[in-house]
Amino acid sequence: MSKRLSDEAIRQLVQQDMQATEALMRAEMQSEVPLAELVMQYAIGDGGKRFRPLLTLLSCGLCDYRGEHAITAAAFIEFIHNATLLHDDVVDESALRRGKPSANIAFGNAASVLVGDFLYTRAFQLMVRTGNSAVIAMMADAVNLIAAGEVMQLGNMHDPDVDEPRYYRVIELKTAVLFAAACKTAGLLAGLPEARSEQLAVYGRKLGMAFQIMDDLLDYTGDEALIGKSLGDDLAEGKPTLPLIRAQQQLPAAGKQRLRDIIEAGDREAIGEVIALLQATDALPYSRQAAERLAHEAVQALTAFPDSAYKDALFSLAQRTTERER
Repeated sequence: MSKRLSDEAIRQLVQQDMQATEALMRAEMQSEVPLAELVMQYAIGDGGKRFRPLLTLLSCGLCDYRGEHAITAAAFIEFIHNATLLHDDVVDESALRRGKPSANIAFGNAASVLVGDFLYTRAFQLMVRTGNSAVIAMMADAVNLIAAGEVMQLGNMHDPDVDEPRYYRVIELKTAVLFAAACKTAGLLAGLPEARSEQLAVYGRKLGMAFQIMDDLLDYTGDEALIGKSLGDDLAEGKPTLPLIRAQQQLPAAGKQRLRDIIEAGDREAIGEVIALLQATDALPYSRQAAERLAHEAVQALTAFPDSAYKDALFSLAQRTTERER
């Protein structure tokens, strides 16, 4: 039976490897182009949750992989994540990221896009250093799927007819694919059979989807000081996320039409009205329950792995994902 670990205990398991990952990222962010280095340091240098490299390092521990490329993998996973954020903030016209002006606000759209490209290519340079063709192939596929998810989401903007299958496919591609890659990389580095490596991918995919649903939920229930971005960002961008999709299924005709109009307009000023509409249905608890179900499925994917502190940590992360407030 798994043991519930605190966040501090989880991070303590891989503290030295995380410090080594930070050192490698700092070294790899050095550039002969001062603006590139400045934007990277601004976007990455002061932290963030480092959730994805944490998954990579814990998965390496679960697989008993102690090689140097655990650090390399954790770094390239975080670089890819931050590259997507730099691009996302331009597309979404976001103003805040991690509680401060986003890079597109601080440096402009052009710098954000180009430095995002720089990070993608730096990540692939790190992948090549592993000398593991399976890792490189898997990551190439993952990055392509992430890009497909972003384009798919763009097509969904301001469309109140987006249904749950379309929503779930978007979050699988744009978020969960990288979680899956972060975990499966460990199995590939450790030389595990494909079926066992794929169990790690299933854990990451389910966890990533639960994580994104909670992120979408916090856009209506969170505290701006905790989540580090403006409440109602998704609404302003016209993103039809799970709470909005569920509410449309339950609201009477007038309320449903009003919600559809707000989604089409991307009206942030209507955030209070939207929250009231959500609270008039079961949309908020329904979304949380969906995240909890996926987190449970994530945990089930790891049952065949031997018991260890790393397994406890991965179980605990899945449980904590649905309790997060940021």
